[in-house]
Amino acid sequence: MVLGKVVGTVVTTISHPDYKHRRLLVVQPLTLPGEQATGDFIALDNTQAGIGDTVLVNREGNGARQVLNNPDACVISVIVGIVDSLYMAELS
Repeated sequence: MVLGKVVGTVVTTISHPDYKHRRLLVVQPLTLPGEQATGDFIALDNTQAGIGDTVLVNREGNGARQVLNNPDACVISVIVGIVDSLYMAELS
């Protein structure tokens, strides 16, 4: 699972049948201060998330296919939740 922020959308004129009726969103992983940021990635939206939302993303292929209830889907990343709030305590 990855916490990320939705930073964009992907628009296609032709898409794979597994992607039909689902939006593709660009997600930027959240990092802790001092950590090096990793690259953005594309995820199928399963939650009606929008740009600016903090989301929880399943980035493991088998788990993503289980969320979609399609064992043969060609998908790796699926947004499975919208995060209402996030609190990080400082460890001492």
